[in-house]
Amino acid sequence: MNRSVIALGAVVVIGITAISSLFTVQQTQQVLITQLGDPIRVIETPGLHVKLPFIQSVITFDRRLLDFDAPGEEVILGDQRRLIIDSFTRYRITDPLRFYQTVGATEQGIRARLNSIVSSSLRRVLGNEPLLSVLSTDRARIMGEIRNQVNAESQQFGIEVVDVRIRRADLPEENTNAILQRMQSERERVAREARAEGAEVAQRVRAGAERERTVLLAEAQAQADVLRGQGEEEAIRLVAEAFSRDVDFFQFWRSMQAYREAFSEGNSRMVMTPDSEFFRYFRGLGGERQSAAPVTPTAPSETAASPSPAPAASPAPPPAQGAPAQQ
Repeated sequence: MNRSVIALGAVVVIGITAISSLFTVQQTQQVLITQLGDPIRVIETPGLHVKLPFIQSVITFDRRLLDFDAPGEEVILGDQRRLIIDSFTRYRITDPLRFYQTVGATEQGIRARLNSIVSSSLRRVLGNEPLLSVLSTDRARIMGEIRNQVNAESQQFGIEVVDVRIRRADLPEENTNAILQRMQSERERVAREARAEGAEVAQRVRAGAERERTVLLAEAQAQADVLRGQGEEEAIRLVAEAFSRDVDFFQFWRSMQAYREAFSEGNSRMVMTPDSEFFRYFRGLGGERQSAAPVTPTAPSETAASPSPAPAASPAPPPAQGAPAQQ
């Protein structure tokens, strides 16, 4: 009975000792072996490994990329503008022994160190950059400079900083309205300049169109005057040629036109001698002067009929002296 208990106890002790001596390293892990608190060795090869039971301990570190989200902080840029920067950092533990010696066995120790390192690097680099560079494609270059500085300062803790990125860059609340007003004023200035340039171009186009219109009208008027002059010349030539064939008929026709114009209103009165040339065609068809009978002007209503020569009247003798004149 006692032998069985002893054997069973020995088996239990051997089992506990074996369990305490054997440990497994995963592919995503790296292990630091400490003996009574002092680091002994680092194991990075995955698989089953052995350690001294009870006096040696296993501290496991993750060998994958780790994330650290820095809290948002206000940064003054190179153009004296303020931004609220929210960034994150990706790093991995490359030297477990140095990491254990500097920050401890947990990741909480490195977070406070990374916060101060990232914050100081952000202020140094962004303090020399204007706002437009931070908001443009130059951000990749700025992030590269920040990552190099953070990585150089973090190697003393046994880590490698792979990337540092700005998640958000916001304006402070007190500066938002002022910057928005400034941006609005700038856009209005650009709009006024664009309108002024457009008005100048429009005025230039209108002036050119008006000048071209004036030239076209002048050329058209000149051509019209030339054509009108040629037409009038041709008309005068044709009329002169037609009237030259019968001069008497031309004179008769012109006299008829003058009669029509003179007596067109119907109540015209004319004061002239009966032998005036104006009434030459009232004396006869040929318009010859007849000395026997002078023609007395008739009323306008009687000009339609050809006047017949009046009988010659003998002149009345002059009244005697002292006798009244006959009415």
